[in-house]
Amino acid sequence: MSSLLKSARGMAVGTVASRATGFLRTAVLASVLGVESVAAAYNVANTTPNIVYELLLGGLLTSVVVPLLVRAAKQDGDGGEAYAQRLLTLTVLLLGGAVLALVLAAPLLIDLYAGDLDPETRELAITFARYFLPQVLFYGAGAVLGAVLNTRGRFAPPMWVPVLNNLVVIATGLAFLVLRGSAELTPASLTPGQIQLLGIGTTLGIVAQTVALLPSLRAAGFRPRLRLDLRGTGLAKMGRLATWVLLYVVANQLAYLVVVRLSTDQELVDAGRGYPSYVYAFVLWQLPHAIVAVSVITALLPRMSRAAADGRTADLRRSLNRGLRLTVAALVPAAVAFGVLGRDLAVVAFARGEVTVEQARFIGVLLAVFAVGLVPFSTYQLQLRAFYAMQDTRTPTLVNLGVNATLVSTDIALYLTLPDEYKLIGLAAGHATSFVVGLLVCSLVLSRRIGGLGAAGVVRTTVRCVVAASLPALAATLVAAAVHRILGDGPLGAAVALAAAGPVLVLGYLLLARRMRVAELSEVAGPVLRRLHLG
Repeated sequence: MSSLLKSARGMAVGTVASRATGFLRTAVLASVLGVESVAAAYNVANTTPNIVYELLLGGLLTSVVVPLLVRAAKQDGDGGEAYAQRLLTLTVLLLGGAVLALVLAAPLLIDLYAGDLDPETRELAITFARYFLPQVLFYGAGAVLGAVLNTRGRFAPPMWVPVLNNLVVIATGLAFLVLRGSAELTPASLTPGQIQLLGIGTTLGIVAQTVALLPSLRAAGFRPRLRLDLRGTGLAKMGRLATWVLLYVVANQLAYLVVVRLSTDQELVDAGRGYPSYVYAFVLWQLPHAIVAVSVITALLPRMSRAAADGRTADLRRSLNRGLRLTVAALVPAAVAFGVLGRDLAVVAFARGEVTVEQARFIGVLLAVFAVGLVPFSTYQLQLRAFYAMQDTRTPTLVNLGVNATLVSTDIALYLTLPDEYKLIGLAAGHATSFVVGLLVCSLVLSRRIGGLGAAGVVRTTVRCVVAASLPALAATLVAAAVHRILGDGPLGAAVALAAAGPVLVLGYLLLARRMRVAELSEVAGPVLRRLHLG
């Protein structure tokens, strides 16, 4: 078994655990907060620290720092430890100062992203934001510490620590449910204690996942201490790389600003077809990407960075091609499953507490639309890392400008032309369309840059996987329809449909893909195939 596959599988185990608990966290929050005004205030406010962090430093840390740490480890006598400590110090100082200003500016941030909320929902969102914005500091410190672990071959800990965050937030949601009792859920009905519980509990989850990295860092031989001798941090080089990364992030956040502003229209929120529904569908959609693609990307980036630093373009190309094929083999059936069984999955996940069956099924429809962009998004993100490995931040930014222009133009056009009940579906369609365009453009540019992508092999794997998934998908659709005719569309019918149709789709895909000689599937799912006597 290749070291890439071993690393990716090891990370995937941790990611499955973190995403499974993340799925449960989202389900708990949806159950206790619903999809209307309180959920809109919470989700907009909880998105704000992510947005601000990305604008300030996140894009730089996730795209530039790993290649720089790899080079420092190769060139510095101490294995790059002092370099990493200076980066950590710089991150803490920058983001710590930013948090103080951001808490004061919370009303401006909420008005920027959700100016159409009614006054009571707006005030609740501002209060939540003041509790959530300190997360920015811990996101940044955690990103640096995780990058240090990755460059030292410790990929699993950053994948496992989100489990702790999820457990803290789940406990917070359940405690809120007990405190609230049977009272009506509106922004005006929440007591200061209930707001504090949600605000402090949510932020403590992020603090916990950052602190939980410290034992692994010590085990890896790294001392995470602050040092003020910042000369030698490589600020000039980072600055040159960061200019384009900053433009990349700003373009992303401006596009996301459009999505949030359109989806927080109060009429859509009141109808249960606004921003909270978009967020819940998006969280489900990200699960397979996070489990498969993020694991592959995390394992590949240090390897591609070393190949680029040594001038081994052929090795970089081979690693990328392998990552693309593995990603496609695993994500094609996931995308098809979301399209066929998305509504049932959403009902099982969300149709309880404050969320009705109808609202949950709508989340499932959004999930099915998002699914069209799953494989393009994941493979596009993987290709961008090849540019970052070569310390080229300009090209990904230029490509990404086209992606965001496609997203915004498609979203606005569909939002203006579709009736209210379909506006959010149009936003999901714009998201999927933008990454199809991004993949096509990025593939063309990157192929020219590194002398080809081995695209024929990737396309061949993709076609085989789509064909292998098609017949089982049809069979699963018929099975689910039969179940719903007998048991209806409620939680029982959805659960039985998933239990009956899910194995039909999964086992059918495994069997047909095996017969069609999709070699990548045997590598990704080898243990499962052997247990089922299919490999």
